Amino acid sequence: MLKARASVVVAQPLLATERAVDLAMKHHLPSFSVIGSFARVGGVLSYSPDTGNMYRLAAVYVDKILKGAKPADLPVQQPTQFELVINRKTAKALGLTIPPSLLQRADEMIE
Repeated sequence: MLKARASVVVAQPLLATERAVDLAMKHHLPSFSVIGSFARVGGVLSYSPDTGNMYRLAAVYVDKILKGAKPADLPVQQPTQFELVINRKTAKALGLTIPPSLLQRADEMIE
């Protein structure tokens, strides 16, 4: 991050979430991710599919398969519900101002 003179960290899903947050905070960089828990462990923001809804949809598919449906005949589904989590505490610590229009859209805010 230092060599590249990064101004923001976008943590990929395969990275260790807490480690990515720790490194970003150590270097005073805002951090974002598509990992749902990312903002809950200290990242500034996460925007991710609603995993609870995804598990419910998966259960419907399992039920259909157990009742004889062929998996290849079932349509591929993409997430349709997403969750925006904003960590205002972290944003404040980094001196960031989150626009009110974004705050209004948040599903969860961490104070």
